[in-house]
Amino acid sequence: MLTLIIPSKTEKYFKRTIEEALEKATGKLEIFAVTDGYEEEDKVIDPRVIYLALEPSKGNQKRHGINKAESLCHGQYLMTLDAHCMLSRGFDEQLIKDHQPNWVQIPRRLRLDAENWKVEEDDRPPIDYEYWKWQDFKKGGLHGYKWDARTIERKDIPVDETLHFQGSCYFMTREYFHELGLMQTEGFGGFTQEAEEIALKAWLSGGKVMVNKNCWYAHLHKGKKYGRMYDLNWEEKKAGDAYSFNFFVHENKEAFVALTKRFMPLPNWPEDWEKRIYG
Repeated sequence: MLTLIIPSKTEKYFKRTIEEALEKATGKLEIFAVTDGYEEEDKVIDPRVIYLALEPSKGNQKRHGINKAESLCHGQYLMTLDAHCMLSRGFDEQLIKDHQPNWVQIPRRLRLDAENWKVEEDDRPPIDYEYWKWQDFKKGGLHGYKWDARTIERKDIPVDETLHFQGSCYFMTREYFHELGLMQTEGFGGFTQEAEEIALKAWLSGGKVMVNKNCWYAHLHKGKKYGRMYDLNWEEKKAGDAYSFNFFVHENKEAFVALTKRFMPLPNWPEDWEKRIYG
């Protein structure tokens, strides 16, 4: 069984995303629909869908919600998905078929036209790979950005290593989730650096983060048109970002440097990046 966790904080396309997952999954599935600080009124009525409502909080509780759902779930496999996404048919069975125990898998990411509920069609490549932006990294921030050149260069590799990913969708075994100690709230807080925690805990412990181009999900880029759709505790986010950078980049320096060199050259990174960060 696959357990799919879909967190929401007053998301506009929450119900449609749940319906999408039910329609496109071809294997045994359960969905935990987690609402952060509110009760969902327009619920999907299906025995495979379990709603979990978290108590209101001053902070964001995405990590808390995922942890609570995971503690109650029955699936051998675990996947989370943002509440504004479309999926390829059979995404679940494809990910399970291609999986290895110490992997985190990310389906190929496409762009969602949410109002017409279809994949956007244009000349841009899919988002298969991400890297850390040097502009943020040199200031003490771990934040990913799409790596188009690598997407084009490695377009014929169906399942491939990726340094980083967005965080809007990921898949692994439930056992590996526990092994990595994911959705840690200490230091990170309730929301920020989700993808960074997952990717780096996997890579730095000998696992891998893999993009699977045999299936896909289409994600809504909210931008100015939609806005965030929820409030964010910026102080908590700032503290979580700082904790993450210190923990992975400095406290785990040797493993972090080795991982970064493995994926070099990274776009726009200087050759003396190591000296600039560590002196």
